[in-house]
Amino acid sequence: MDNFDINSITDFHVAERFMRYVQIDTESDPHATSFPSTEKQKDLSKLLVSELRQMGITDAHLDEYGYVYATIPSNVGQEVPVICFCSHVDTSPDCSGKDVKPLLHADYQGQDIALPDDPSVIIKFSEHPDLKHQLGHDIITASGTTLLGADDKAGIAEIMDATRLLMDYPEIKHGEIKLLFTPDEEVGQGVDHVDLKKLGAQFAYTIDGEKAGTIEDETFSADAVHIVIQGISVHPGFAKGKMVSALKVAADIIADLPKDSLSPETTAEAAGFIHPTEISGGVDKAEINFIIRDHNTSKLAEYETILHRIVENVVVHYPGVTYTFDVKEQYRNMKEVLDQYPAIMKVGLEAIKRAGLTPERRSIRGGTDGSRLSFMGLPCPNVFAGGHAFHGKMEWVSKQDMEKAVLTILHIANIWQEDAIGDKQG
Repeated sequence: MDNFDINSITDFHVAERFMRYVQIDTESDPHATSFPSTEKQKDLSKLLVSELRQMGITDAHLDEYGYVYATIPSNVGQEVPVICFCSHVDTSPDCSGKDVKPLLHADYQGQDIALPDDPSVIIKFSEHPDLKHQLGHDIITASGTTLLGADDKAGIAEIMDATRLLMDYPEIKHGEIKLLFTPDEEVGQGVDHVDLKKLGAQFAYTIDGEKAGTIEDETFSADAVHIVIQGISVHPGFAKGKMVSALKVAADIIADLPKDSLSPETTAEAAGFIHPTEISGGVDKAEINFIIRDHNTSKLAEYETILHRIVENVVVHYPGVTYTFDVKEQYRNMKEVLDQYPAIMKVGLEAIKRAGLTPERRSIRGGTDGSRLSFMGLPCPNVFAGGHAFHGKMEWVSKQDMEKAVLTILHIANIWQEDAIGDKQG
């Protein structure tokens, strides 16, 4: 039994799970003051708890904040580090997640995919380079009016199917495994209320990445900047020499941002940016929200100084205008933590290799729950879930890539147990 071939498993249910899960609307809300930001996220979480209990996971439960906690018991006698697999239930508010109609395009052969509910939405082979690796695969998309929800219901489905297989195949040896499903990752507060003491894991893996075979140990570091501009409001019929429009000040600040650098549309790879995400208000008061990103944490202060200087240079031309400039830390580059625990990535890379893929170590131009979990004391890289073109109507995922993600999860669990035996014998 010790030589059981995990790759011989063929009874995957991951695609069917995924297509069920995406039909549950779990869109989060960046403007809400509640936690989770939308109650409907719990609709999926409750289903997950029910399914976990049906698998025999007796401690699976949903807490008051919308987190799902569960434990897969160890099936070996020796001590093994407790690991956790984590994914988020919410979908991005950038595109509707209501009434998702998942479609499976069997045996993909390189054609463009027009989505039936809006034929103008076309997933073009020429514009999605990863499609060239999908020939013969079964591609799942939405119908053209919503996002799909592969970010991160693919990860949810993969963890759930791996859990079923770990419970059904005692031949796969593993230590104690914790499961954590979080709300509100897409609005930056996914781990605000997580109870790590209750979770009880030493290391974790988010299953929230993109291309099959990839594992990410580096993210952006991130701050948010909130600028409030106070203008002078006067009836427009009597405004000469008196009115100062806060909205015009805000527009000038946006207009003075660098045109050929320091923006998402002009940077790639390790380069960071200053990005306005929202502007609102009127004559009396206007507000601008920015996100500041870079892999090098020390550069955030540099970018914030640049932005502050732009604001000051604009405001000086508008007598009587005042403003506030507030910076809030969002998350930090998880590599700063993960480099202290090389075994986590070693196991992840080896698991991907054993699943039959070529491992690729990547950095993310963004962040995951793992960014914050790492700095909270739970080191946590990000493993592929297989989705592509996140947050929009052209999102897609391969059934076969999701199955590879399930195998990768199984191998991660098994390798930690193998290494524990090796350490004891050594």
